Amino acid sequence: MAGAGQPQPALRANSKEATQPTLRSRALRLLSRRELSRQELAGKLRAHADPENPGELDVLLDDLAERGWLCDARYAEALVRKRTGNFARRSIAQELKRAGVDEETTAAALAQNPESDPDEEFAAALALWRRKFRRAPADQKEKARQVRFLQSRGYSIGLALRVIKQGAGEDAVEE
Repeated sequence: MAGAGQPQPALRANSKEATQPTLRSRALRLLSRRELSRQELAGKLRAHADPENPGELDVLLDDLAERGWLCDARYAEALVRKRTGNFARRSIAQELKRAGVDEETTAAALAQNPESDPDEEFAAALALWRRKFRRAPADQKEKARQVRFLQSRGYSIGLALRVIKQGAGEDAVEE
């Protein structure tokens, strides 16, 4: 029991609402971790939105965008910076499309990053191949594995074969 002069602890409501974070606080917590597209944030919050008030989520998303806390362009730029050098432009564009970013914003984000220039894609694929494998394939099985790796990163088969051929040519010159 609290003695005289000590503040009494605040009484807590036993209701579930008192302990549940609001939709806004959930959104801010998610946005504080990393950039999210509008579609991604809506997907994460949809399960927590009030089913009796379907417009609540849209109003919140509009408010966050108006304040500059939610921005598809900023999300696209961050994703392009993160993926460039490890993934092909095509793969990055597909990921942005899946996240709900429109084509104009995707094109602008890809154009702003000089390393994602289509002319630089071969150099980026070659650098990635060198980091991963460091030497030319010894046989067809190893070559197929290296091609599959580059394709999994979004590079075309033609570009993957060019990379491996050039890498093999450089290995032969070094010996």
